[in-house]
Amino acid sequence: MIRSLYTAISGMITQEAKQDVITNNLANATTVGFKGDNLAVKKFDDVMIQNYDKIVGGKNVRNVIGSISLGSKIDAVNTDFTQGSIQSTDKSTDFAIEGKGFFTVQRNNGVDNGQYYTRDGHFHVNISGVLVNDSGDTVLARNLQNNSLGPVNVGNGELSCDINGNLSINNVKMYKLYTVDFNDYNGLKKAGDNLYQGTNPTENTAIVRQKALEKSNINVINEMVSMMTTMRTFETNQKIVQSIDETLSKAANEIGSVR
Repeated sequence: MIRSLYTAISGMITQEAKQDVITNNLANATTVGFKGDNLAVKKFDDVMIQNYDKIVGGKNVRNVIGSISLGSKIDAVNTDFTQGSIQSTDKSTDFAIEGKGFFTVQRNNGVDNGQYYTRDGHFHVNISGVLVNDSGDTVLARNLQNNSLGPVNVGNGELSCDINGNLSINNVKMYKLYTVDFNDYNGLKKAGDNLYQGTNPTENTAIVRQKALEKSNINVINEMVSMMTTMRTFETNQKIVQSIDETLSKAANEIGSVR
């Protein structure tokens, strides 16, 4: 009886965590370059059920009846890195990566010399004439004159970009966007502000579209269906807990009571 109570409660905890993930996905359905998460669930180790009712040669021997699961638990939260649709804009500082790859930005704190990675190419030029993202982090690019890695100094010039990420200021090719990719996306972790942290990035030549943004890969209808299913499963486990609680109450207060 108590075991079944634990099993039902573990299901409620898992479904609550799953609902939090779905809610976050829906909240970012319109966020540029956002990648949705999904909750991976696994069961606790099965417990072997056995007794000694079987008699062999006049002796009770172990009789294996089967196994029973102790419930579910959260395994991991995985990110879906599938491509979102590309939407055209009229802004020269909007960029989208088609296919694999990430833009690289730098801020004053963080790992790997403050480098973070993102699919969000909604950039702008700050008051210092430097290309930055919405959080003010510097967009990194290679200087084609000395191959050094650093900021893109646009100033008051006109910015243009070719399909390989080469940036020109007033029609003079000066930078190449520093785009990277990873052999194992499982090592990428969300760091907030639509950024990722990762190790061992490999510089690549991504296909870059100027005056375009990648929309999130969230399917709102699918997420709503998942939320409804999650809520129904939570309610089912909740009713099971209530039923077990009522049964335990009767067992404690009514069965065997002296009247």
